[in-house]
Amino acid sequence: MKTQASKKATTLKLTDIKSVPIRTFWITSIAFFICFFAWFGIVPFMPDVVKDLGLTPDQKWNSIILAVTGTVFARLLIGKLCDRFGPRICYTYLLILGAIPVILIGFVQTPLQFLICRLFIGFIGASFVITQFHTSIMFAPNIVGTANATSAGWGNLGGGANRLGMPLIAAAVVSFGVADEIAWRYSMVIAGIIAMLMGLVYYFFTTDTPDGNFSDLKKEGKMPALKKDEESFMSVLKDYRVWILFIVYAACFGMELTVYGTMDDYLQNNFGLTRSTAGNLVLSFALMNIFARTLGGFFGDRFGRLKGLRGRVIFLTIILAAEGLMLSTFSLATSLSVGLIFLIAFSLTVQMAEGATFSVVPFINKKAIGSISGIVGAGGNVGAFLAALFLKSKSAIAETNALAANSALGEEAMKAAQSTAAAGAVSSGYFVIGIFVVISALTTLAIKFSMADEKAIEEEMKGELAISGSAK
Repeated sequence: MKTQASKKATTLKLTDIKSVPIRTFWITSIAFFICFFAWFGIVPFMPDVVKDLGLTPDQKWNSIILAVTGTVFARLLIGKLCDRFGPRICYTYLLILGAIPVILIGFVQTPLQFLICRLFIGFIGASFVITQFHTSIMFAPNIVGTANATSAGWGNLGGGANRLGMPLIAAAVVSFGVADEIAWRYSMVIAGIIAMLMGLVYYFFTTDTPDGNFSDLKKEGKMPALKKDEESFMSVLKDYRVWILFIVYAACFGMELTVYGTMDDYLQNNFGLTRSTAGNLVLSFALMNIFARTLGGFFGDRFGRLKGLRGRVIFLTIILAAEGLMLSTFSLATSLSVGLIFLIAFSLTVQMAEGATFSVVPFINKKAIGSISGIVGAGGNVGAFLAALFLKSKSAIAETNALAANSALGEEAMKAAQSTAAAGAVSSGYFVIGIFVVISALTTLAIKFSMADEKAIEEEMKGELAISGSAK
């Protein structure tokens, strides 16, 4: 491990917090965790929100879609801003400004206000791009995939940890005399304040690169060779490999968001689980981010050492295809025990595929890592948006048909028939999505690197490792 601030880290020694890359790794991972915690913080309170604001089922679906829609535009923009201004300033502003709609959602009085806040809260999902950008320029090629995957995976934990954390915050609020039915409002305000404070931490305790901040490096004439003009951004847009990775990330992260966003109801309707049991199962899958995404980056790096940049692509193809097969097989399961086996396998492979994707991203164009990370990251949210629309339409059609076929039954019987029909529609939807993922996996084989790219990375790795050895 290099302890000098002027060199990239070649190992992920988590206890070496004096090292600029490692300190940055911890701070950016925590910031990402907080952003995801706030982004999905409202999810555990949705039954209270529906009752408080009188949301219709359609408005509830729309809120899910809007939560990922805002992130698409934010991710596309933030990557370019990182290339220009550096990750430190971008993350600081994102945390502080993104905290505003998180706080404001605690004061909404109408469904429209709620939907608007969910749209703008989605902007903090762009934190993923900054995290990947910041980690990419802090770590050497031999370890960058593992570092990227670990920071992203631990950050993603925030999306599952809120299922435990937000109710605990609400319980603490209630202990001060606040009514149960409005505790969700105070909890969201607290989450927003935490995000805002984290913005200050990011500003004062991180630097843009191992050598210092972009602004200082520009003054000293030592600015890293990153994208500086529109022409280089256009070259990113014209690079077919970027758009393949856009589709790939839609097929992994996008599907993870969609499946876990609908899994609670699916487990209840298809397997008869209670809401509490279903919620705990979904939480346990989210917690797999502690290690699963890191495994994807680790094996990406390992294949990279054995087979070069092509090796990273081959591993991504394998793990993405496995993800699709696991999801399609899960959709066919009729027993809970068999279903859980394949759901666990899906959770493992989808998170590994995400890590593997960003073990490839840093090597597409080193002069535009931020822009590429933004485009690829946006792909995840586009995938989630389209998949949510797909499942929503299938569920709506199935429920309408079930209502028409069982109109002569009592109210409870009709509701049961609608729930069964919706579960069947989602099941067939999962199957189709799994096939899409497998097809997407095959497209990754079209990603090519030149011999010059392979040689340049090999030389960079040798140089970084040599400096690391001398530093020891």
